[in-house]
Amino acid sequence: MNKNERRVFLLDFEKPLWELEARIEQIRRLAKENNVDVTKQITQLGNRAENLRREIFNGLTPSQRLQLARHPRRPSTLDYIQSIADEWIELHGDRGGYDDPALVGGIARIGGRPMVILGHQKGRDTKDNVARNFGMPAPGGYRKAIRLMEHANHFSMPIVTFIDTPGAWAGVEAEKLGQGEAIAFNLRQMFSFDVPIICTVIGEGGSGGALGIGVGDKILMLENSVYTVATPEACAAILWKDAKKSSQAATALKITANDLKRLNIIDSIIPEPSGGAHVKPLEAAIILKKTLLQNLNELSSLSAKKRKELRYEKFRKIGIFFDSESEYLDY
Repeated sequence: MNKNERRVFLLDFEKPLWELEARIEQIRRLAKENNVDVTKQITQLGNRAENLRREIFNGLTPSQRLQLARHPRRPSTLDYIQSIADEWIELHGDRGGYDDPALVGGIARIGGRPMVILGHQKGRDTKDNVARNFGMPAPGGYRKAIRLMEHANHFSMPIVTFIDTPGAWAGVEAEKLGQGEAIAFNLRQMFSFDVPIICTVIGEGGSGGALGIGVGDKILMLENSVYTVATPEACAAILWKDAKKSSQAATALKITANDLKRLNIIDSIIPEPSGGAHVKPLEAAIILKKTLLQNLNELSSLSAKKRKELRYEKFRKIGIFFDSESEYLDY
């Protein structure tokens, strides 16, 4: 990616860091052209850039993490699959006449282990996003997903899902085709599968669109991803009749990985390279691969019966929390 292209997708809070890095690169280039040794100065500026990077990314607000989760250069499901899989064969169709481009899946081999991987797929630019329906699956997408998961269960292959959607397609046509039924069917079936299931939020996990492939033995989140019952914009519009209050809604919704880990809704947080997964996508993929294999090894040591029991108990506990007097409430 050249600098001009990177500038187009620069987030506001990234600008000071980008300007400092551009300055370092300019000094390095001028020094080389004039045969001047500026190693000491470059080292000092590099340390300053690293400190600034830590300062920015350690203090991100929920709204800023949402911006990172939606970053157009953030790695997608297919990006991660192509980076971590030794072999990959994409499968198509819901066996009902439709192949949803917003939800992709197929058979892969990672670290010598065959498995089925599926996930939401957003586009990289406007044209691609329109083709992918902005990562919002139709009912056929969830029916394709359950077909692939049933295939995995039948052949005793683990299931890995990547969640990255603002929500399921909310169009009238989707409702006519049974959107709610398709998602509900997936929820029920995923609880019944014998094989290990790992669900990872890699970007934006929104509403029932995320839950449709989100029932697993392990729920993981990348550090700068979000997981929420509704987008902050929708929440603000509903509660305050003002979508501009989305930053306030993002804080109230507890959408970040740290918030959800504290609430025991997710199992663990996958760290991202400094600056976010979009800055060093290959490094992010390596970390993701290592985490997935570790969790698969752990889950594979359990019996199918034990996994299903723990899966059920895990989701039954969601919604239990402690008030200020340490008395739990269960809704």
